[in-house]
Amino acid sequence: MNIFRKTFKIIHGNVIDKRMEVSHEDAVSTSAYSSPAKSLGDPGITPLSPSHIVKDSDADDAVEQLFLVVVAIDFGTTSSGYAYSFTKEPECIHVMRRWEGGDPGVSNQKTPTTILLTPERKFHSFGYAARDFYHDLDPTESKHWLYFEKFKMKLHTTGNLTMETDLTAANGKKVKALEIFAYALQFFKEQALKELSDQGGSDFENTEVRWVITVPAIWKQPAKQFMRQAAYKAGMASPENPEQLIIALEPEAASIYCRKLRLHQMIDLSSRAPVNGYSPSDTIGTGFTQAKEHVRRNRQSRTFLVENVIGEIWSELEEGDRYIVVDSGGGTVDMTVHQIRLPEGHLKELYKATGGPYGSLGVDYEFEKLLCKIFGEDFIEQFKIKRPAAWVDLMIAFESRKRAAAPDRTNPLNITLPFSFIDYYKKFRGHSVEHALRKSNVDFVKWSSQGMLRMSPDAMNALFKPTIDQIVQHLSDVFDKPEVTNVKFLFLVGGFAESPLLQQAVQSAFGSRCRVIIPQDVGLTILKGAVLFGLDPAVIKVRRSPLTYGVGVLNRFVEGKHPPEKLLIKDGTRWCTDVFDKFISADQSVALGETVTRSYTPAKPSQLVIVINIYSSEQDNVSFITESGVKKCGTLRLDLTGTDASVPNRREIKTLMQFGDTEIKAMAIDVATSKSVKVGIDFLNY
Repeated sequence: MNIFRKTFKIIHGNVIDKRMEVSHEDAVSTSAYSSPAKSLGDPGITPLSPSHIVKDSDADDAVEQLFLVVVAIDFGTTSSGYAYSFTKEPECIHVMRRWEGGDPGVSNQKTPTTILLTPERKFHSFGYAARDFYHDLDPTESKHWLYFEKFKMKLHTTGNLTMETDLTAANGKKVKALEIFAYALQFFKEQALKELSDQGGSDFENTEVRWVITVPAIWKQPAKQFMRQAAYKAGMASPENPEQLIIALEPEAASIYCRKLRLHQMIDLSSRAPVNGYSPSDTIGTGFTQAKEHVRRNRQSRTFLVENVIGEIWSELEEGDRYIVVDSGGGTVDMTVHQIRLPEGHLKELYKATGGPYGSLGVDYEFEKLLCKIFGEDFIEQFKIKRPAAWVDLMIAFESRKRAAAPDRTNPLNITLPFSFIDYYKKFRGHSVEHALRKSNVDFVKWSSQGMLRMSPDAMNALFKPTIDQIVQHLSDVFDKPEVTNVKFLFLVGGFAESPLLQQAVQSAFGSRCRVIIPQDVGLTILKGAVLFGLDPAVIKVRRSPLTYGVGVLNRFVEGKHPPEKLLIKDGTRWCTDVFDKFISADQSVALGETVTRSYTPAKPSQLVIVINIYSSEQDNVSFITESGVKKCGTLRLDLTGTDASVPNRREIKTLMQFGDTEIKAMAIDVATSKSVKVGIDFLNY
């Protein structure tokens, strides 16, 4: 285990390094004279999970035995679902019961991420039930109900996410995002516990479940902590029992599942080299039509058997071989590069997770832009506000046609316009929808006498192009990195990976560099991988830090080295302020269980709280916390209440931070008594 260690003493709100005479600022402010006592009124910080200690496998096993079942929730932007596995039967993954409702041409193995609140802001329904109930409301009624969809993206796009961040319902009213996420997670918790109870014949207790929630790998720490807080509010776990909940990164979960793939469970788009002596055409057929058939047949089953050994695809892999997982969902696309470690099949991340908001929502956005071009932006905005349920209907109709888009399609795609769209447009403009289409310069969209928009295949494909181009460009940038040479496989996963247009684009761009593989039932890959991750969280041994993290300290001022404006003279000593004390660098390789250690000594025995600001940057080479791109991102809080203050005057609180897990974690001990100190890293309330 690598340990980097420094010891600091707090004097008048500063922290002095006992060995190197380095002074560490208190985190309440950047002022050299601020007092830690000021932070006593700060909101409480949630203690994070205990550290994973690499060698202490027996203790970890003991924790595992407390849970009878692992339930994973794939909380997606457009659709969500859960799956579970009993710890005594880890080879069987059960996908949730089928959902009532659904749309023609759209699989209902998962349910839409939609939530409906009553006019009194109480939870009413989730998924198809929410959407269908909202759809059936009279327009005069529906404007009082609060309907939310595709709200997960808010956590990615909000730069200053806090517990107070709002979400906007379809009717324009705002509700705290934490409430909406907690309602959604509580819904899944109750559904899963009911299914487990029905299956077992007796009530299943929440304490018997280890929960796993998936998030994009490109999410920053505040969004991950927000999801954890929402889960606590939903009653899945608690700050006192944080290890009951694990945050899983979506492409990692997919990677874990892909290791187990057998030949009949995947579609090889490359169809180039034989696999185990068989050509891909012999084993699973080539082309997108056969791929769809495999997915369709597989949807009939709810229980999936997973090999205890590594799957057949890995028989070609040797120690150190590399592959890339591209998770293309509704909101984001994120990718991770992994290296296989044999014989156990452990995984090592080679390049920090990257991606962006290039999910299938981009196609919906292009469709909305097209409607604005034909009917006018002012009308579309008004229609969404005045007839929110009809707008939802229109996007559902588009969704099913969107899924029918394919490179070789020749016949047009018809999208039904809701009657209220046609009616409202006539009242708004004074002429018909048909007239608007004739007047617009959009040649490839026609009006059908059955009340439909008729789009040519080229018109539909054009809606996909901006989003797919961004994905291909981002992937090209990743392939150009030195760490990403000699990639053997590219696994395309997530709901958007079902699109033949995306499949063809990725295959034509990268098929000559590596084998492009799509797992069967590609929309459930992350869900099944998240269950496997919950059963064995230590499977990913090495990750890369997405950002550089550190704190601000005072160093002895050195003429010629330090800028004059950073000079601070205190008690006759010349200090350089705002020096960045680095914990870990961006893209630095960090092992599971590896710790960065700092020790802090309170100035007075009576001091009850130490709060230290944490800063982050995307740059590796950072000298000062005031540099461009360096942001205050959180606080490290040591709560000394309850520890024995009668011990020596020079109390030392040793703090160990871990950057090798899916969340940044911390623990602390009072060196004199060896007792643990309550500690938290907070990225939301600082």
